[in-house]
Amino acid sequence: MPAAWVCASVRVKAARRFVETGAVKMPIVLRSSKPPRITALARQPNRKEAMNELEPHYSGLSPEEIPPIPRNPVHVVLDNIRSAFNVGSIFRTSDAGAVERIHLCGMTAHPPHKKLEKTALGAFDYVPWAYAERTTDVLRGLGESGVARIAVEVTGDAVPFQEFDWPRPVAIVFGNEVAGINDRVLGHCDGVVQIPMMGHKNSLNVATAFGVVLYDVLRRWSSI
Repeated sequence: MPAAWVCASVRVKAARRFVETGAVKMPIVLRSSKPPRITALARQPNRKEAMNELEPHYSGLSPEEIPPIPRNPVHVVLDNIRSAFNVGSIFRTSDAGAVERIHLCGMTAHPPHKKLEKTALGAFDYVPWAYAERTTDVLRGLGESGVARIAVEVTGDAVPFQEFDWPRPVAIVFGNEVAGINDRVLGHCDGVVQIPMMGHKNSLNVATAFGVVLYDVLRRWSSI
């Protein structure tokens, strides 16, 4: 829950206590901290139709009925991501960046999955995805299709991502939140990049790192 909503909830409870004890004798007007557009839509008589205005997911359209959009030639390979919430966030960012496809590998959660749905907010309906048991099989197939495979990992020969000349098309590989990308998977990659760290930690949350790298790729390609 966003901090602003928590504060609003606390204010509501406090106000109710004042009213119930008679400490407040005048009407209380509590302001909503929800985004204005969401609040306005929620107040409409037919809430379902109102939410349909936001995006196709809320209209009940099947994935096949959603109009196609131009996609950027970016393949996202998730190698044994342990958190379904992270996977959902990556789906959502992938939709924002109109990626070509997400490849979910190994223990990585895939739809249908309640935790994934919580953070994806329907994005899995928009982004093409596939599941494979072995990451190496996916990378081998992408390589045979002429797609460059670039891992995001902390290694001795990793290039700072902002200095890397991103090929097109490209597959960006992200690994497990604790173990990272294992050597066997790295052996199927054509290059390695890393995000420079200036603090004590040597890595970012994988969903955060994905957003940083994806939008740098799109910026370098002049896609945004």
